[in-house]
Amino acid sequence: MTRPKYKSTDDLLDLLSHVDLQSSVAVYTQVENSIQYAISSGRLKPGDQLPAVRELSERLKVNTNTVSKSYRDLVVMGLLYTRRGMGVFVSKDIEEKCKDDCRRRVLIRLNEVVCESRAAGFNDKEVVEIVEKVLKLKSNPYGTMAPALAAYLRKRK
Repeated sequence: MTRPKYKSTDDLLDLLSHVDLQSSVAVYTQVENSIQYAISSGRLKPGDQLPAVRELSERLKVNTNTVSKSYRDLVVMGLLYTRRGMGVFVSKDIEEKCKDDCRRRVLIRLNEVVCESRAAGFNDKEVVEIVEKVLKLKSNPYGTMAPALAAYLRKRK
């Protein structure tokens, strides 16, 4: 038995609001990542229904093929499943695998960023200071640089 549709479509659509059409990261990848992170964090639960492709594509102002590709990729990964005529749902027993995969990816990226920071001449104190600023900002992972970070860069020159 599947759970009812996500608490509200607006709640789920808010989860996907980090999609930035100007980002260098492909929109379908942003949608996939947002859904994976929502599953990993527990904001999306097994059995939760995702918005219809058309509804999400209209909300994000993207082509329906973009959202379809995201959903299809997540189905192939085993994170989502479809029920003909009913919609797309979060798979059962996938939370831990998703959490492990997301944490692994984030740790790899964090390692890369810290190593690149050192290579670029940042000292450890500066890296920690920047991370603390980012944590306070709660900024969009795909958007433009927050003004506070841009100001930090200017100050550093």
